[in-house]
This record gives sequence, C-alpha cells and structure tokens, in this order.
Amino acid sequence: MSDSTDRLDPAIAARLKRNADGLIAAVAQEEGTGIVLMQAWMDDTALARTLATGAATYFSRSRQQYWVKGETSGHTQRVKSVRLDCDGDTVLLVVEQTGPACHTGNHSCFDTDELLPEKE
Repeated sequence: MSDSTDRLDPAIAARLKRNADGLIAAVAQEEGTGIVLMQAWMDDTALARTLATGAATYFSRSRQQYWVKGETSGHTQRVKSVRLDCDGDTVLLVVEQTGPACHTGNHSCFDTDELLPEKE
C-alpha cells in the first residue's frame, strides 16, 4: 500500500500524542459484545491505512513492519468505528472479529491470567 492510504489527515495527526517510538496504543474491542480482544501498536501510517481500508492495520515493534490483522491467519478484524481517547495517545477500534483475536487461539488476549477476580 502507498499513496493516499498512507497519509494521515493532518487534523487527526495533530491530535495524536505518540510515545518515543512514534507509536500510539490501539485497543480492539468486539462489536456487540464489548469484549476487549487485544492491544497492539499503530503509527500514523498504520492508522491512516486502517481508516482508509477498514482493515485493522498495526505496526509490529519486534519485526518493524506493518501487519493487517488476519492477513495470514484469516482471523480478520473489520473495523466498524475508531475513537481517539481524551489524551490522544490511544485509539479504540470497534471491530467485527472473524475467528480468534489472540495468536494463542483464544477469542481474546485477555481470556487468561486474571490478576484480580471480580468482587461481589
């Protein structure tokens, strides 16, 4: 991809507060259920591609490259809405998830390791 899909609207770019690596956190939440599926990272290009295509596009810190969720696994995220938090350092993607969101095969990356159980 390139051209206009790589260019973030300057008005949106001006609102972002990036970390030292030029990234913002991206949280994917399942449409309808509200389940938090995963957290990944985006830079301006990943966000621009997501907004332009409706396919969740992230930036891999370990591989230093872009990846579209489900491109190899088939476990896609069709983006329904994107919201910027009040601080401008996190985006919330509301997605239609196909298949598991987690690389472990779980529906959500938060399906295990409950550190503090819900209190009644």
